[in-house]
Amino acid sequence: MSSYKIILSGGGTGGHIYPAIAIANEIKFRYPDAEFLFVGAKDRMEMEKVPQAGYDIEGLWISGIQRKLTLKNLMFPFKLISSLWKARKIIKSFKPDVAIGTGGFASGPLLYVAASNKIPSVIQEQNSFPGITNKLLAKKANKICVAYDGLERFFSNEKMIKTGNPVRQDLLDIDTKTVDAKNHFNLKHGKYTLLVIGGSLGSRRINELIEKELDFFDTQNVQIIWQCGKLYYQQYKIYNNTEGIQVYEFLNNMDYAYAAADVVISRAGAISVSELCIVGKPVVFIPSPNVAEDHQTKNAMAVVNNDAALLIKEEDLDVDFENKFSQLIASPDKQKELGENIKKLALINATKEIVDEIDKLLKK
Repeated sequence: MSSYKIILSGGGTGGHIYPAIAIANEIKFRYPDAEFLFVGAKDRMEMEKVPQAGYDIEGLWISGIQRKLTLKNLMFPFKLISSLWKARKIIKSFKPDVAIGTGGFASGPLLYVAASNKIPSVIQEQNSFPGITNKLLAKKANKICVAYDGLERFFSNEKMIKTGNPVRQDLLDIDTKTVDAKNHFNLKHGKYTLLVIGGSLGSRRINELIEKELDFFDTQNVQIIWQCGKLYYQQYKIYNNTEGIQVYEFLNNMDYAYAAADVVISRAGAISVSELCIVGKPVVFIPSPNVAEDHQTKNAMAVVNNDAALLIKEEDLDVDFENKFSQLIASPDKQKELGENIKKLALINATKEIVDEIDKLLKK
């Protein structure tokens, strides 16, 4: 059998990149001879992260539409034409057997061209509320893999299958790693450990909150692993010399970070939510209000409505945070309840199920 050629596109944020890499890894495991090509947006993090994972990537000159009139928006038609033209060239020379999109602007032109050339295509929608790219592509895709219920109003039922989101496989057995993880981070074993994650680029509002509450955490006997993000590291790294506080730009071994944590404060991006369900620790979600259709709040509410996490809106942090956090720390029962309930929502076979769908298209 000749080896399959697989083209994948998705990016802009870690939430679109890591699922694409997880899917590629699973296909490679099943078909070691398969050839892979990723397509991303030229100046975004996929251009660095995908080669680190061992795959080739081509960049398109594309960006999202800003919500206000900006120079970037005026450039958008030119970028779109350029990207469609380059996507045609890539598809023509690579000749993929299947095209996979995980969202983000770069996946738009690529999947549009692939589907127009009758190449079977799969889109993976991570959120409880789809982005504009996937909504537009849905009509042309052969299969749509989703992570939440209630997406019938956006996608056709015949094409849609609920698989969950692809997540790192090393998160499945973190319970066995707690002691090693705490040693790895030089943490004290008798103290509560708080893990703070604000997404791959970081969250200004969460970082401001953590800085403001450092004395409060100290009174609560809490030590902190603080991923402040690339954009904020220079500002916050001064706290690295403080007892019980560790600041990171980016955490490469998330399995250890989750294993060491007793409580997590997190944004509610789709992939973070899916990972936290598998991890099964008590979580306080602080959704970003600056995302399309407020989808982070919707992602978080899908968990909160099952008594499986706490949610504090950004505008309520000053009033509610200390009260809610200290109540959680003071109640081992509440922590246990949240941890057990969130674990029930985990869909741990997502990557395999998505690749099963891709398999069916390849075998056709």
